[in-house]
Amino acid sequence: MRETLNRLRGTSAALSTLGVSAAAALGLVLCADASADSFDASKPAKRPILKRDPNGIAPKPPVVPGRAAAAPKAGMLDGPGLAVTAKKILTAEWQGRSVVNNGVVLVKDGRIEAVGPASEIEIPSDYEVKDLGNDWLMPGIVELHCHIAGAFGLNDTVYLTNPGLRASSDVIAGNGALRRGLAAGVTTVLYIPGSGANIGGQGILLRSGFDTFDRAEIRDPGSMKLAQAGNPERWTISPSRTFMNWNTRNTLRRGTNYAAKWTEYEKNGGERPEIDPQFETFRALMAKEAQISTHTQIYQVALKTLTMVHDELGIPVYIDHGTFDTWRLGQEIEDREIFAIVGPRAIDVPTRGFINWSGSNPERIQGCVAGYQEMGVTRIGFNTDSPVIPQEELPLQAAMGVRYGFDNSKMDAVRGLTIVPAMACGLDESLGSIEVGKIADLLWITGDPADPRSFVKAAWQSGESVYDTSEEKRLW
Repeated sequence: MRETLNRLRGTSAALSTLGVSAAAALGLVLCADASADSFDASKPAKRPILKRDPNGIAPKPPVVPGRAAAAPKAGMLDGPGLAVTAKKILTAEWQGRSVVNNGVVLVKDGRIEAVGPASEIEIPSDYEVKDLGNDWLMPGIVELHCHIAGAFGLNDTVYLTNPGLRASSDVIAGNGALRRGLAAGVTTVLYIPGSGANIGGQGILLRSGFDTFDRAEIRDPGSMKLAQAGNPERWTISPSRTFMNWNTRNTLRRGTNYAAKWTEYEKNGGERPEIDPQFETFRALMAKEAQISTHTQIYQVALKTLTMVHDELGIPVYIDHGTFDTWRLGQEIEDREIFAIVGPRAIDVPTRGFINWSGSNPERIQGCVAGYQEMGVTRIGFNTDSPVIPQEELPLQAAMGVRYGFDNSKMDAVRGLTIVPAMACGLDESLGSIEVGKIADLLWITGDPADPRSFVKAAWQSGESVYDTSEEKRLW
């Protein structure tokens, strides 16, 4: 400890001329002291940071000591079957069915057992039936840019790149802000660090409807957060974009080299690499078990994401934010089959301030998602950057996209809230559409989710009722 304090004094003195506080210096020293020695090298080499089967349903509710376990309800794991009938079912399949009219969905053990017209689906006699009348049923909404799932206790700006920081340590499952988002239909969120540094750390994918970490967790890491331009330029020494690009590439290369050493060891044996918690996430990234979610807006830096992260380093990545004039990269994005998860800014406008900052000068008030669509991009989703825009307004982001020119004639706005973000984060085998075998994350909604007049009456996750306006006050 004395050695650490002596190092802190020296580090603090050296950094004081740069405006770095003693607390920040302490963070630098403590991070530097977090060596591989604190890990048990005898444990298996498999990626230890990956948690749960991302395609699995939520674990059973915990048993309260002194109370008998509650019998599972219809639709839940080990419970009786559930049949949901609706005037319109928005299946939101990717390149498949968009809608089933006068349909029925059968749910058993938390998963979708059947979906189709009521005239073709026989409901077993022992299934509980939930009739939505003239209302609609749709998949749960997926939000890939959420900052409200925790206690705001993360410091993601100790270094300019912080790949080892984990948002999972800050999670407060089922908190009030998540609950309001759930009331608007947001059942899955990617909780990520901020964008004050180029690499803020690792996000975690969570279910919104459960209030214990064990039941809420889907996948950890959910992503690695990369931010380019804007906020990171204000970090400590006001780095230029040239330096940020160099430093980011350096970090990413060190991480990919680290992952390559582990891949070689797991395949051919030999000397076991030392575990480095700063770079463990790259083992998931390079195994395509997680992605880089990139806070990127403005043509120049978004192009850098494509050429550096995707082309040069081969790391799975999707564009997050993607506003201002980033839509002009549409053909490059589509050629690489990259996802554009856009928001919360809905328009690119020809004002002097934005022209000076972004370099964009559209000839009209240009809808951002409409611009992507017009440039041929097919994988377009929406985000809120909550709490910048409240998470419960995620469907409104889709509505604004349509208002400013996004073509929703083929239900692309609905897909942009559901299957597209699920595909972007690698959860499309289990979430994002109403298809046989997928997890039953379902919404009872009064109409088109891209119509601000519509609202959610009830929500199910893993076949379990997690929000029901017939039993509680409507929250949104």
